[in-house]
Parts: sequence; C-alpha cells; structure tokens
Amino acid sequence: MPAGIEKFVKSIEESLTANTFVKLNLGDYRGPEVELKKLYVKKITVKRQEKISFSYRYKTKDITKNFSPVEALAELEVLLGDNAFRSAHLFTTEADTQLQFIKGSFTVKTEKPSTTELPSLAHDKAKNRKITAEGKPYLHQLGITDAQGDVYKNAQDKYRQINHYIEILSSLLHNLPERTSTNIVDMGAGKGYLTFALYDYLNNVIGKPAQVTGVEFRKDLVELCNQIARDARFEGLSFIEGTIENYQPEGELNALIALHACDTATDEAIFKGITHNADLIVVAPCCHKQIRREIEKNKAANALDFLTRHGIFLERQAEMVTDGLRSLILESHGYATKVFEFISDAHTPKNVLIVGEKRKHGAVDKEATLAKIQEAKSYFGIGTHHLEALLEEYRPE
Repeated sequence: MPAGIEKFVKSIEESLTANTFVKLNLGDYRGPEVELKKLYVKKITVKRQEKISFSYRYKTKDITKNFSPVEALAELEVLLGDNAFRSAHLFTTEADTQLQFIKGSFTVKTEKPSTTELPSLAHDKAKNRKITAEGKPYLHQLGITDAQGDVYKNAQDKYRQINHYIEILSSLLHNLPERTSTNIVDMGAGKGYLTFALYDYLNNVIGKPAQVTGVEFRKDLVELCNQIARDARFEGLSFIEGTIENYQPEGELNALIALHACDTATDEAIFKGITHNADLIVVAPCCHKQIRREIEKNKAANALDFLTRHGIFLERQAEMVTDGLRSLILESHGYATKVFEFISDAHTPKNVLIVGEKRKHGAVDKEATLAKIQEAKSYFGIGTHHLEALLEEYRPE
C-alpha cells in the first residue's frame, strides 16, 4: 500500500478508536464499477450497536451498506489500496485530513477541523417517527418488536406502514374541534396495528384525549386486541365484533376511518360517517366492482367508450368514476374533499385516499353538485351508485 494511503487509513482508524470521527467522503472513482461516483461514510447506531454506514452514490441510485468498524477499515483499505478512489476527505473533531492523487502519487494534507462537535448517531429519520418502537409493549404483543423494543427485521415494512398512516392522519386529526374526548371509529380494524397506534398517538404523544373503537368481524382478532388493550392499560380503546354494514355507533361520532374496505363496504363506511355527522371521514377504497358492473351492463356510447372495451382500462375507469362520485356525494352533504395517492407499504400498490372534512365555513352549491353527479352517471351509463342509494333510503328517526 502506498505510504500516503497507509497514513490516511491510519488516521481513520485512530479517529474511530478515539471517538473523534465525524465523516468521510471519497471521490474521483476510477474503479471497475462504471456508474459509481462517490462514497459517503458516517457512524450510526443500529439496534444499540455502533455501525459504519457506507452510502455508495451511483449515477442513478444510492446503495447503503453497514459495517462493523473492523469491516469498514478493511473495505476502505481495498477501495483506496486499489486506487479505486483517488480523492478522500476525513473530517474529525481534531483535524480535517485530505488524501489526493497528484502527479502519480498520493499526498496527505491536514488542516484545522471544520467542526469540533460529533454528529448524532441516530439512524436516518429515527427521531421523526410519530410512533417510536421503544417502550411500546403493544407493538411487542402485535409481533412488531421484541421485548426490548427493537423492530423485527420481517416487521420493518409494517412498522413503516403504521408510521406512514399516522403521518397522514396527524394533520387531519389536529384539525378536529377541541372536545373533552374525541370519538373515533376504525372500521375493518383487522389485527389493530393502526388502531393501537392511533390511540397511542392521540392520547400519549400529542395529548388529545380520544376514545377509539375498532370494528372487526373476526371474533378471534377482537378478543386478541381487547386483551392487548387491557394489558397496555389503554382504557379508552376497545374492539367490537361486527361488520361495517351492521355497526351502529353509540353516541357522537367525530371521526371515521376505513382503510381497504372492499367494494361497497367503503360506501357503507362513508354512509355511517355522513349520517352520524362526523367531522372527519377517511377511506382508502379497494375492489370497485359495483360501478364496473354498471358500466359493463349499460355500455354507454361516449368519447371514452374506446377505453372501456378493454378490461384493464375498464377497471381503472371504474375506480376513478367510483371514487370521483364518492367525493361529489360527500361534497353534496357538506364535506370538503381531498383525494390523493399514497403507498401503504413496500409490498402493495399505490392506493387512493379520500378525505372528507365537515365544512366550517362556506356553503357548497348543493343543486349544482347533484346535477354534476347525475350528469356523470348518465355519461358512463350508471344506474345508481351504492352510496347514493344508501343515502336516498336513509330515514332518520
């Protein structure tokens, strides 16, 4: 190994041993990987263990690998010793050291430190999690973490999904009117991952008292979730056995959430929210079969009928029309709506989220909205939309 590189690697080793290491940048790559441009090295903590994180910067992507300090030094000796990188800049709290390839040899230059403070070793974005993993026994009982609060490798996607949902819901929930306690229903709660996290976030993270009810038709999951809620001493969280269609909220309903309710179950959920005057309705629909059958049955002749001849286009058209009409129906009942795309986790496709917030100011032109609904139904050959039919049949006591 050239003397300059040996001296530089020794400086890296000493900074890691003395805990003065800040970061390391490598550039001017001349190795065999054509698209590799630079390498960024820093210290992080993963599951309470110190690691050296290598971020390989390629032309169109980044690849990150974590090493132990010993493994990291060995990797750097190879990358520098093979003349793969011909420029490197080591930052420590004691000095900045630069390695350069000049006129056929490596030289080392040392200057005063750019910083005298060590960086945080927290893993990327760890502090931005709405729901932290440590100190959450319910996450352990749900199979997300071990007893020490470390997220299982095979549960990383689910943990990210939980935080992604809470991130989306957080601003919407902050907008709810102040009450002694906010009543929220999560329809189709499943194993309760989101329901537990939602209760925890509202009551324990932001201090917004809430009563949360999870509705689930599978009895074994209801019993399991209620036991976990008791163990966690989440007194305002409960799960009940039932379907979205037959569930009848008791008392005031302030917010309703229904994620991945299949086909007309989403309409049933929106119907419950509208008829119980919920301030917030959030649904992520799936399986838009009802409107697809209507379009297939009536085969309306219009400027878009060339699309509906093909099954895949018909399916996508039915999804947009179904959810577009749901938004208009919500607006006709006094809700301001937003529709946007989000990714639920790494293994599922993109989803549409429909959000309805009860209008506080400004009346919507109901007649114009109803006329637009009828015009859209006529254009696509739709006899009825299930949500519309539910509301037409509704007769409050």
